[in-house]
Amino acid sequence: MKCDISIVNRLKRSQGQMNGVLKLIENEATCEEIVMQLKAIRSSVDRIIGLITTSNLVQKIELENQVDLKGIDEALNLLIKSI
Repeated sequence: MKCDISIVNRLKRSQGQMNGVLKLIENEATCEEIVMQLKAIRSSVDRIIGLITTSNLVQKIELENQVDLKGIDEALNLLIKSI
């Protein structure tokens, strides 16, 4: 699958957030601070999943000269599973 550069950038930001959580743990931050950051990461990853599955659906529609209902159905099922 071809991914847009914005998706790669979002993944890199999430990776940075994970590194930040490790530093919080090393610095003995409070449980509340760690959980708050982990929830932010989860939200970020959920957004990335939505963007990837949506992009997949769009690519399936754009790249097919004819309507491939099976491919579109698979993309929609993936999108639904990501919610």
